[in-house]
Amino acid sequence: MARSERCCIERETATGKYGMVATAHPLATEIGAKVLEEGGNAIDAAVAIQFALNVGEPMMTGIGGSGFFMVYHKESGDIKIFDGHSEAPAAVHPEMFLDENGEVIPFRERSTHATAVAIPGILKAMDAALKEYGSKPLAELIEPSAKACEDGIPLNWVFMNALDEFEYRLGDEARKFYFTEGTRLQEGEPVKKPNLARTFRILQKDGVAAFYEGEIAEAIVDEVQSLGGFLTLDDLKKYRHTVDEPIRGSYRGYEIAAASPPTAGGPSLLYILKLLEKFDLASYGPRSWEKYYLFTEAMRLAFSDKIAYIADPRFNKIPLKGMADERYLAERLEYINFEFRNLDIDFGNPWKYEKGEGRPVVRQPNDEEKSETSHFTVADQWGNIVACTSTVEHPFGTGIMVPGYGFFLNNELTDFDAIPGGVNEPRPGKRPVSCKCPTILFKDGKPVLTLGSPGGPTIIASVFQTIVNFIDFGMDLKDAIEEPRIFSTPGMLLSWENGIDMLAKGKLESMNFEFGNEPHVIGNVQAIQFGLEAGMMYGASDSSREGTAIGIDFLPKVE
Repeated sequence: MARSERCCIERETATGKYGMVATAHPLATEIGAKVLEEGGNAIDAAVAIQFALNVGEPMMTGIGGSGFFMVYHKESGDIKIFDGHSEAPAAVHPEMFLDENGEVIPFRERSTHATAVAIPGILKAMDAALKEYGSKPLAELIEPSAKACEDGIPLNWVFMNALDEFEYRLGDEARKFYFTEGTRLQEGEPVKKPNLARTFRILQKDGVAAFYEGEIAEAIVDEVQSLGGFLTLDDLKKYRHTVDEPIRGSYRGYEIAAASPPTAGGPSLLYILKLLEKFDLASYGPRSWEKYYLFTEAMRLAFSDKIAYIADPRFNKIPLKGMADERYLAERLEYINFEFRNLDIDFGNPWKYEKGEGRPVVRQPNDEEKSETSHFTVADQWGNIVACTSTVEHPFGTGIMVPGYGFFLNNELTDFDAIPGGVNEPRPGKRPVSCKCPTILFKDGKPVLTLGSPGGPTIIASVFQTIVNFIDFGMDLKDAIEEPRIFSTPGMLLSWENGIDMLAKGKLESMNFEFGNEPHVIGNVQAIQFGLEAGMMYGASDSSREGTAIGIDFLPKVE
């Protein structure tokens, strides 16, 4: 278990009987744990965490982005996805990512332009969840993050690495903030964020409405419009979150609930696991070439169908029943031969097993860059669970920081297809397909594990591999997270993490699998395990960021 040299078991794992928080940033974990200690529930703590992550991980998530806020409410047994996914403004059109010659605008250009800004939704989703299940007022939950902005927090190595790698994404306002008179801020340097504090104070006073109709909304639109974007005040005012049912499935006797479309995360997770369930993975071993081979081919099969069929269900019929049909899965398994990388793997035809007809599949350019996000999870003394994956999409989003208000705007419209005609083409009011995958596993109706990850398409890879490590290989949760991962799309190149077995890698290369030249981190899993001895919870954070887990060991007082 040595995925990162910065691994710190004491910080990244915890046990607790009366609550647990696991996030990618210590400030967020501490704030969430404090809410639980003061008698708040998991929904309260999760809302406070999301604001804290906007302070500590602004390159990954924030109020200018979106998220899937998954709530398991113990008393009712309900599982709801408060879907705050981004939505396309009214002026969006299918050819928005093509230039005057009909050619695709290069990704760096289209992803850092104001036309990439979608209507942010995470605030609406959180507010709705808080009103339905929370116990504390929004203003109280914002307060710790507002104070952190005013007092200042040190910049951690995760942020500095992002700044080094993705400086090119920063717009003028952000560059002015992070590069004072041409001098870059330094790791560990305490930084105050008065403009973000101002935004939080407005939200405390006027509520979420200020973001969608008030002065914050006006500032967002003024900046986006000045840079040639689509977003209008009317777009913000008309935005509505949805409350969705999770997609459900099973794996080796565990029931699974995960986020449903417009994210492909849940459907693709279940698809991959149902393919893998046909094999005795434990007999191969966790670092065998057979395991890596099966993981890779299962991902290629799933992602081929994901690209072809999954999109916003408000605009397209999705063949989810057909894709889950045992007959269809049997067809797909025929592509797995244990002999070579199957060049014939492509999307199938699940419509054979479900009434309906899809749109034509339009091949897209393979030019997108690394996507990042943040995932966190919380559980409380009453048995409630929140798993939330939120984002501004690619690091720093569009790079547009709203002047005077201190938060970044997303570039989530780039999750639409660049070449129109397929199920995921841009349309007004449509939500681009996502891969976010907040997930809860149950056994005999009781929660066993909740987890999720950031990383664009690699989210699905990180989640399913952690589940397989946990169930099939019987790993401790922390070890299941740290076990080196691999990732493959239908394309040629296979991504890998440092620590995979080199003999197994060589075997796959002899089977025509092509690996990237260098290993790199895939995902950042945050997870909580339930049902341990004496009712203890076990939280585990991924070492690839400054992950922190805190458990609550005493019964909090409830006013």
